[in-house]
This record gives sequence, C-alpha cells and structure tokens, in this order.
Amino acid sequence: MDHEMNGPNTNAPREENGKTNDAPVNFFEQLGQFFQRNMYSFLILGFALLLLQDTFGTHGVLAMRRSQKEAQEIRKDISRLDEENLRLQDRVKALKTDPAAIEKPAREEMKLKRPGEVIFETHPRPSDDLHSASPRSDNPPKKP
Repeated sequence: MDHEMNGPNTNAPREENGKTNDAPVNFFEQLGQFFQRNMYSFLILGFALLLLQDTFGTHGVLAMRRSQKEAQEIRKDISRLDEENLRLQDRVKALKTDPAAIEKPAREEMKLKRPGEVIFETHPRPSDDLHSASPRSDNPPKKP
C-alpha cells in the first residue's frame, strides 16, 4: 500500500498489453521519438536560419544589392572613361592633321613664335586682381 502512494515505480519493468517488458528502450527509438516531439521546433529553427543566411549571408540579399551598386558605379566609370577616350582620340587626330591645333599648344605652352614675330607677355599686377575680382559693396559709388 505504501508503494502505491508514492506513485508509479519508474524502475519497475513496463507493462504493455498485459506483458512485462524488461528490455531497455533502444537509443535510436528514443532519438526518433525526440525528433517527432520537437519536429515543429526544428522546422522553425531551420527556416529562421535559412532566412538569416539568405538575408545576411555571403550570397544573400544585402550582398547582392551591394554588388549591384558597385556594378552600377563601375558602369558609370566605364562610360566616363569612354567619353574621355573619344575626346583624346579626337585631339590626337586634330594634332596629326590640323595645323591650328598644333600651333596653339606650341605658342601657349612652349612659348614658340614664328620668324619675325615679337611676343610681349603681360602679367596683371596683384593689386589690380583684388579690385577687379570683387567689387567692394561696403562703399557704393556716390551719384553727383
């Protein structure tokens, strides 16, 4: 009687269909039961991990957006360099064929002159630059 008050004895052999079962439960059977009981938890955890990987992973959404932005910047750089290349090709062509295009840099950068020419260089005075660059507004001119 004392034995029944304390609850069922967990060390006693189990009875199934009126028969006693003295064999311990197999490890793999316990593992299978564990997975069956927690199947939804594992599915939710797996789904959450996949979602995190797809968002923040190496090949995830954020990395894809970053790659697209970099590709767009590279395309802009390529188009800018193509335009510059075309301008330089036009300049090379002009320097090869147009005498005026050759004369301008020869005169301005190399200070070359034609025979019989005299070149006078003038440089503005520093005080003239100050007055001509920005008119003073604190003393407006007076009308007579």
